[in-house]
Amino acid sequence: MCMIGRSERKSGESGERREREKEMGIVKGVEKVKSISRSKMKMWMIRATTSVLLWTCVVQLTTIGEMWGPRVLKGWPSCFSHEPAAALEEKVLAVPARVLPPKRAYKNNGYLMVSCNGGLNQMRAAICDMVAIARYLNVTLIVPELDKTSFWADPSEFQDIFDVEHFITSLRAEVRILKELPPRLKRRMELGMTYTMAPVSWSDISYYHNQILPLIQKYKVLHLNRTDARLANNHQPLEIQKLRCRVNFSALRFTSQIEELGKRVINLLRQNGPFLVLHLRYEMDMLAFSGCTQGCNNEEVEELTRMRYAYPWWKEKIINSDLKRKDGLCPLTPEETALILRALDIDPNIQIYIAAGEIYGGARRMASLAAAYPKLVRKETLLESSDLRFFQNHSSQMAALDYLVSLESDIFIPTYDGNMAKVVEGHRR
Repeated sequence: MCMIGRSERKSGESGERREREKEMGIVKGVEKVKSISRSKMKMWMIRATTSVLLWTCVVQLTTIGEMWGPRVLKGWPSCFSHEPAAALEEKVLAVPARVLPPKRAYKNNGYLMVSCNGGLNQMRAAICDMVAIARYLNVTLIVPELDKTSFWADPSEFQDIFDVEHFITSLRAEVRILKELPPRLKRRMELGMTYTMAPVSWSDISYYHNQILPLIQKYKVLHLNRTDARLANNHQPLEIQKLRCRVNFSALRFTSQIEELGKRVINLLRQNGPFLVLHLRYEMDMLAFSGCTQGCNNEEVEELTRMRYAYPWWKEKIINSDLKRKDGLCPLTPEETALILRALDIDPNIQIYIAAGEIYGGARRMASLAAAYPKLVRKETLLESSDLRFFQNHSSQMAALDYLVSLESDIFIPTYDGNMAKVVEGHRR
């Protein structure tokens, strides 16, 4: 019995020991699991912290790079390019960081819509006026609509000729410009609830403050349907004149497509030495509008007269060509231009780029000029027809090419004191 009791005690003790060992094993397992969890948590925290630090560094480097560009990143190798550091630096230098001017804060008095009329340079001058008027009246300007109903019937929109994003952002310190009206006002316009008018020509800026601003405040949107010569040139506040210049010579930048093709034309001309740009203002519309018919035969005079009567907005119908010529209001003829160039002692072998449309009278009227200066060229003769394919039937875009070439010429000679002559002269100065 004693032996049985002893064995029972031993078996009881061993059972208790096994239970204690099992409990200790469970505790150790739990502690092991906790230890593993803590390790994973530490690892996750380290990874998260490292990621945050790396992203912070990237953001800081990007910010510094945008502010200081090549100075900070100079000589850094690219992970994705095998180009030498110097070549990469040139690329970075070629594209400087764009810093936008701060927006001008003002109470908006309403919205101004404008429909420009005339050729490219007439519309260009009008856009300068409209920006100045919008700035002075504290109104929002909608990107101007270009003329599509004139003699040239050019369907080009503003963004087809000018860099619209640059136009908007470069002037944001002066005036708020939108591509289109806000939806609510756009619906009102579509319902014909917009006030439309043509402002009085050659008006002082005070006219716009006293007459136009109350209309904008009343109707919220005012549409000016004619913009040519609507703001007087002289005796305006200096700030207005400065803004006009800033718009014309800085904000109105041509599209990259026009700029690139203009550079190609200039490079082709430069390969053959210096060149003169002749703005030979002797196209059909110019002669019909001015009534200057010197050198034209009877059939041509009749054709030009019919054209003048066909356009109702050309107010002057009965014109004495000889009297107008004596008053100095006619463009030089191609024959007179040849005499002027010789009198100025222009080298007969210089390249002469004709910046104009189709000359009225064609080869017959150009004969004396071509004989005196045989190196006459045009964009159509310098470029392939495929280069000008997208510019055909877009007279304003073709005129933009001529404008760019005129700016870079060694000599610029206009034969008429019109819009292009004035704008190019100012730009070259």
